[in-house]
This record gives sequence, C-alpha cells and structure tokens, in this order.
Amino acid sequence: MNKRITIKQIAQALHVSISTVSKALNDSYEISEETKKKIQEYAKLHKYKPNTLALSLQNKKTKTIGIIIPNILTYYFARVLRGIEKVATEKGYNIITCITNESYKKEVNTMEMLSNGTIDGFIACISVETLKLKNFEHFHDILNEGTPIVLYDRVHKDINCDKVVTDNVKSAYKATRFLMKSDCKNIAIISTSEGLNINKFRIKGYLKALTKYGVTPNENLIIRLEDETNLKERINEMLDNNEVDGIFSVDEVSGAIATQVLNKRGIKIPQEISIIGFTNGILSRYGSPPLTSVNRFAHTTGEVAATRLIDKLENKIEFDDIKTEIIRTQLVERESTKKLFIKF
Repeated sequence: MNKRITIKQIAQALHVSISTVSKALNDSYEISEETKKKIQEYAKLHKYKPNTLALSLQNKKTKTIGIIIPNILTYYFARVLRGIEKVATEKGYNIITCITNESYKKEVNTMEMLSNGTIDGFIACISVETLKLKNFEHFHDILNEGTPIVLYDRVHKDINCDKVVTDNVKSAYKATRFLMKSDCKNIAIISTSEGLNINKFRIKGYLKALTKYGVTPNENLIIRLEDETNLKERINEMLDNNEVDGIFSVDEVSGAIATQVLNKRGIKIPQEISIIGFTNGILSRYGSPPLTSVNRFAHTTGEVAATRLIDKLENKIEFDDIKTEIIRTQLVERESTKKLFIKF
C-alpha cells in the first residue's frame, strides 16, 4: 500500500520550499501561474490529499457539524437533513449524522463523544425520552464549553440556544378552521406523541379554532396516545360512539392510519368524513385518497438551521446572540377534504 504523499515530499521532488507548495495548493496569488500549475499537477498525479486533522488542529476548526436526528425513518427529519447537507456543502462544511432513536442515553453519549473536538457545532432535535425526563444537562455543558447549538423542531425553553421551529399553534388553528369552513361540525383530533410539546401546541391550536367559532370542544373526539399502538382500536371506538365528520391528525402516520380505518369501514372520504394531516410527506401524497396536509417546509428548516450555525462558527453572529426562527406552514389541499362552503 502506497503511503499518502506529503507537502514536504512534493517540495523535495520539485526543489521548492514547503511554503511555496502550500500556497500553490491553496491557489495563492503570491505564486506564479507556471509554478502553481507545476505543483498542482504533480500533487494531482501523486493523489495528494490534505491532512484535515492536522489542518483542524492548526486552525482549531474541524469544518464539521454534528447533526442529531431522533428518527431517520420519519420523512420530515430526512428532509431536514437534506436541507442541512445542502447548505453545509455550499459553505465547505462536512456533517456527521447521528441517530438517537428517541433515546436519552444515546443522545447524551453521542453529543459527549462528538464534542471532544470532532465537530465545531451541533444541529439537534431533542429525543422524546429527553423531553420526558426534562434533563438537559448535556446541552448546557456543551453550550458552556462555547460550542454553539441550533435546535430544530423539538425545542425547550430551558436550553438557551438558537432554535428553528414551526408555528404549531397557528398551523393547527388554520387546519381546523379549514375543516370548519368545509362544513365539518364534529371534528376529531388525533395525537400519538403526548410527550412532545409540539403536539400539545397543535391540540391547543385545534381547541382555539373551535372556541373562536363557537364550538364547544368534545373530549370524546380527542385521542391522546403515547404512540400508534392501539390507535386503530381507539379510532373505531370513537366512530362507534360519536358523530364525526372531520379528523385532524397532528402527525402524518396517524393520518394514514385514520384513512385506513375509514376505508375499511366503507366511510367515504371526504363526502362523509374529511381528513387533514400534519407534515406533507410521502404517506400524505400517495395515500388513498391523498391527504390534505400542513406542509412544514422541512427542507427550509434544515437550511435555516445550518445557515444560522455556520454564521456563528464564522463569527458573523456573536455566540450570545440567541434567536428563534419560525418557519411558516402552508396547507396543501388534496382529495381528503371537501370544497369550501362557509366563509368566516
């Protein structure tokens, strides 16, 4: 196996100084075009690659960002990652992506491992388990060390760092109002991650819309679960015992499950029951029928988070300049909701 050629070896072979080689490889204006071309061609011929570890030690920067994702199987998080990767690549940064699988312990261990000098900053979404435990010491420790963090989607007021979030209350309010405008009077809501504040905010938006337009909330039409286990049974039980003509699902999977239940019962969507889901992903677009959805612009969320972090790493923004960016949503109408009748 051939050893990697070094700058020193290039300098010896071409009878120039190490400094000249370094400047030529960095395309410096201080080196003549002839010398620069000769050095660059020799380096390429011998497959020279810069020692990124040595450069990071010298510059005290790794040009690498740690990305913490709670669940890679979720379409939203995959799209956020795409947005982060796009901006990071454009700005010359690498990313290390780690998946916590909603585990507090794995989140702590991963962030401790990466914060030993491997990365310059974090873009993170807090795991469900961490939010339930309300233990954020690992975030506080990293911030106290001077490492910037940008939280996205799931955030907490006790972590003093930059955040990129969806306006969950307003988005849920608008989705519920849309169902009411399309002549739905008995609107149910499904939440399958009760440990998350974002879902509580979405329920808050739903209740706000009902109250605003004089509808008394019916607790029998509110399904609150920790996960999707037994969701089909709960939906069937609700439909057996209540009049329902609209369903608002605060996540995409629940919307797909609700659609399955209605189809199996022979209920016509949207003629008998309309459905709106949260997050405009693959399940929403290719379900039967395709779901009207709240588009959260996940890709934009990733881009904004990455831009904010890199601006801090490059000292364009002060470390203590903390900001929360709110990403607006848009309702994408499909075949699961009726045309509008009532104007509010």
